[in-house]
Amino acid sequence: MKISLEKSNHPILSIVILNYNSGEYLKNCLLSLYHSTLAAQNFEIIVVDNSSTDNSIIQAQKISVPHTKFLKLKTNRGFSFGNNRGVEATNPKSNFILFLNPDTIVKEATLEKMIGFFEKNHQVDAATCKIILAKTNQIQPECHRDFPTPLNAFMHFGGISSRQYFMEYLDFSKTQKINACVGAFFMIKREIGNKVGWWNEKYFMYGEDLDFCFKLKLKKYNLFYYPKTHITHFQGISSGIKKTVSAASRATKVRSALATTNAMRIFYQENLFSKYSLFTQTLVLGGIKLLEIFRVFKAKYL
Repeated sequence: MKISLEKSNHPILSIVILNYNSGEYLKNCLLSLYHSTLAAQNFEIIVVDNSSTDNSIIQAQKISVPHTKFLKLKTNRGFSFGNNRGVEATNPKSNFILFLNPDTIVKEATLEKMIGFFEKNHQVDAATCKIILAKTNQIQPECHRDFPTPLNAFMHFGGISSRQYFMEYLDFSKTQKINACVGAFFMIKREIGNKVGWWNEKYFMYGEDLDFCFKLKLKKYNLFYYPKTHITHFQGISSGIKKTVSAASRATKVRSALATTNAMRIFYQENLFSKYSLFTQTLVLGGIKLLEIFRVFKAKYL
């Protein structure tokens, strides 16, 4: 049964979905939201299209999900830019913003449970739920992670241990505070997003979710992991890497490899460099460059 959490003439929740060549995944995502147990008048959906060249928007518009707006951007200026335009198109009176990938399926009770979690726990400023990868049926590690400090990054990318990088020492059957999460499902109080300044548009793709979470931590806001509901994530679609990474063209793989390492540079330069010596900064930049060379080589030839 659908519920009405609040009697008002505006939505409680604004959902921003940034689409780029997502094919039928966008349509399926919208259909999952259509079947939500959260009453339809309590949420709106803003689909921002990042200059797609497929028919994903046409497919999505055919299903006529209530309270859904489509905003088509003339050029693709990245994840952060697109999401910020989505926020601008939302009802300014909504209490919460959910950033949701188009390559996700949202369980019927997820929106209702997440809103309830916020309303019952006023210390929660932002939150994510459990994210299950469709391919493996396992929890996506990035939905609970730490910040990539030089030591954490070295241990993870060096293949030594991801325990700290993904906060694997925590019991993820329990609700708890975390440092960072992936942007595939990221809910935040509107007032907090306004104070933080939303997404950093220096990032084109990758890293912007870590940056957002870092800004939250810096301003002493609380980000929570809430495992009592989940979504399914078909990872790789919303980043433009086609159906799967292996199905992508060589050029797409190279662009992705360059985007990931460039995001690392921006994150360190914006948030961490001032904490470390010149020697450490040089090591970090050198490590990122080596990783970039390896990833580009792998994308081109392997």
